[in-house]
Amino acid sequence: MDKMVICGGERLRGEVRVSGAKNAALPVLVSSILADGWNTYRCVPDLVDVRTVKKLLSELGATVEGTNPLRIHTGNLNQFQASYDLVKTMRASVLVLGPLVARLGRARVSLPGGCAIGARPVNLHLKALKEMGADIDLREGYIEARADRLRGARIYFDISTVTGTENVLMAAVLAEGTTILENAAREPEVVNLAEVLIGMGANIEGAGTGTIVVEGVKSLRPASGTIIPDRIEAGTFAIAAAMTGGDVRVLDCIPVHLDALTAKLAEAGSVIEKLENGIRVRGPERIASADVMTLPYPGFATDLQAQFMALMTRGTGTSVIRETVFENRFMHVQELVRLGADIRIDGNSAIIRGVERLTGAPVMATDLRASACLVVAALAAEGTTELSRIYHLDRGYDSLEKKLSGLGANIRRVRG
Repeated sequence: MDKMVICGGERLRGEVRVSGAKNAALPVLVSSILADGWNTYRCVPDLVDVRTVKKLLSELGATVEGTNPLRIHTGNLNQFQASYDLVKTMRASVLVLGPLVARLGRARVSLPGGCAIGARPVNLHLKALKEMGADIDLREGYIEARADRLRGARIYFDISTVTGTENVLMAAVLAEGTTILENAAREPEVVNLAEVLIGMGANIEGAGTGTIVVEGVKSLRPASGTIIPDRIEAGTFAIAAAMTGGDVRVLDCIPVHLDALTAKLAEAGSVIEKLENGIRVRGPERIASADVMTLPYPGFATDLQAQFMALMTRGTGTSVIRETVFENRFMHVQELVRLGADIRIDGNSAIIRGVERLTGAPVMATDLRASACLVVAALAAEGTTELSRIYHLDRGYDSLEKKLSGLGANIRRVRG
C-alpha cells in the first residue's frame, strides 16, 4: 500500500495551479445522463472519484472517451442499476438516482458509502423524489425508484444538502411543470451544475441562493461545460503556506469562493492578497489562534476544518473549532496528537492549545480531508512523517505531492 513520506521544516514558496473541483465534476459528469449525444467537459481533474463516475456511466451503457476534454455519450443507456461494488466506494454515486428516473423512468441504486465522516442519509433525496411522483422502495440494500414522468413540486429541504439539491435539480429539469427547491444548497458546485444544465437547455433560476426554481422541459441537448476550480484544494494550499510561514501564489482559483477561509487566515496572522486569478498567502512568523465554526456555504467549509485544525496546533493560544455539518469529523485528532498536538474533544467542538513544535511520526489517514490535514501538519513538523492509507488523498487531490514539491516541500510517494 502506498504511503507519503514528508520531511518537514521547509517554507513553501512559489506558485501552484489548482485543478478542477472534484465536488463539481461528479454531478456535472452525471448530468450527461439527461441528454442524448456527445457531452464535452473541460478542466476535469484526474482523481479516483472521477474515474469511479466514468466507470459507473460506462456500466450504465454510456461511451466515455478522452481526459481533457472528456467526452461522454449517453444515447445508448441500457442499464438503470448502480451496483454496490461502485457505490460503496463513493457516496456521490447516488447522484445518478434523479437523472436515471428523469430520463429512463426507473433507477436501482445501492445505498451509498464513501468516507466514514457521518451518517449523511439520503432520506431527503428520497422524500423529494416521492413528492415529485416517484414510487420509492428500499430492497436488499438498494433504492428502487419508478416514475412514468416526474412532476414538479415544492420541495423543502429540512437541512441544507449539496448532493440532495443536485440530485433533485437534475430530476426536476425533465419533470412536468415547475419545481421549487427551498433551503437549497448555495455552494459554488451547485451553481456550476446549474450553469451546465442551463447550457443544455434547462430553465433554472436562483442557483446560488436558498430558493431554486426549475421549469421542466421535455428534452435537453448535449452539454459543453467547464468544471470550476477546486476551492478545497486551493484552501489546502493556502493553509499549507500559512503553516510553513511560506509565500505562495495559489492560481487558477476563484478568490470569492475562499472568503470565509482567507478571513480566518488573516485573523491567524497571514497576509492575504487577492490576485486576478487567485490569491497570494504569506504566512506569519507566529501563528495566532482563531476560532472556527463550520457552516454551509458561504460559511467556513467543513472540508477545510481538518486542515485549519492542523494550522491551529501551532497557534500562540487556544482555539476552538466547532463542527456543525458532520457529526463524526474529528477522526484526524488522534493522529495530530501523535505529531505532538494538544487537542481535547468536547462534543462537536475541538479545543486546541498551540504547541511550540510538532514532531514527525508514523500516522494513518482516516478520510480524504484528514489525509490533507496530516500532510499540512507534517510540512511544519520537525523530522520525518510517514502517512499511510493515502488512497484517500487520491480521491480528491490531483498530483498533490508533485504540486507541493514544486513549492519546495520535501515530500515523496513510496509505492507499497
